[in-house]
Amino acid sequence: EDLQEFFSRGIKATPEKPVLVDQFLEDAFEYDLDAVSDGKNLFIAGIMQHIEAAGIHSGDSACVFPAHKSSLEIMEHMRRAAAAITREIGVSGFLNIQFAVKDGLLYVIEVNPRASRTVPFLSKASGVNLIEAAVRVWQGEDLQQQGLVDKSGIAEASCLYGWAIKEAVFSFDRFLNIDPVLGPEMRSTGEVIGMGSSFGEAFAKAQASAGTQLPVEGKVFVSVNKKDRRTVLPVVKGLVELGFSIAATRGTARYLFDHGIMAEVMLKVHEGHPNLVDNMHTGNIAMVINTPMGMFAQHGDDEIRTEAMRMKIPYTTTTSAAEAALEGIRHIISHTPEVRPLNPA
Repeated sequence: EDLQEFFSRGIKATPEKPVLVDQFLEDAFEYDLDAVSDGKNLFIAGIMQHIEAAGIHSGDSACVFPAHKSSLEIMEHMRRAAAAITREIGVSGFLNIQFAVKDGLLYVIEVNPRASRTVPFLSKASGVNLIEAAVRVWQGEDLQQQGLVDKSGIAEASCLYGWAIKEAVFSFDRFLNIDPVLGPEMRSTGEVIGMGSSFGEAFAKAQASAGTQLPVEGKVFVSVNKKDRRTVLPVVKGLVELGFSIAATRGTARYLFDHGIMAEVMLKVHEGHPNLVDNMHTGNIAMVINTPMGMFAQHGDDEIRTEAMRMKIPYTTTTSAAEAALEGIRHIISHTPEVRPLNPA
């Protein structure tokens, strides 16, 4: 139907001007693998898992190193694929591979024989100077001579403190009438890093560095598509256990009630007043969890996203990001933030 509507605008497809149709992997996880190669040996600087769903530009998505809650089988599959690709095309220097995983199947999105924006992030998180390693390769010193790999020809870096999270920084609040929805086009204007001994500590630090302070009390609004209700349920239960109250749209509230959680029913923007945005304006909402499915649903919630951004209310559009926020909140409530040096003795 979308394709028919597109062609109804008078678009004519010819061999010289074809129409490209892409399939979007919805509800998939995306990964970035950065490595340095000398054409034969491979040093994997890190495999980072995106916290936002696949389809968000890698520069706009928060990512965690090492990958969070990923199967050992998938991780090993990515390592083998990286080694095979590197040796087949003979890369000498940097290599970035973007993977996606959906229903246990690994996809290669793209392979870039160059440094990516996550090289500085991984250098700080692992303590390995990746720029120096690549330059020494170009000067004729292979990775075994540098001591980065052994005779097996492949090695992988680890995180200095257990977990490191890269979060994107945006400047949406400096422009009027800008919908902060994320997609395949990069919109961020900077990046920050949070490191910690737990995933929650690293995530909380990264959010604070990006200007978003996770709440420790208040009311959380939840509106998720039917496919995500089962996944978001333990997140909501965790928030209730921490003392948060819950508000939700009718469908989500009914599902939560059927599973033992009382939620205040709150209207969507188009359903009248007082609605979610009204409650945001009065300071009644501490965080928003909303997982639209499909572009029409995403655009229908643009006012919610815009207001959350303007008022600096934490807003997640995937259940994986909601799970990450819960872990961050748990850490803030139970621990005092700890400052660590980038280069431990």
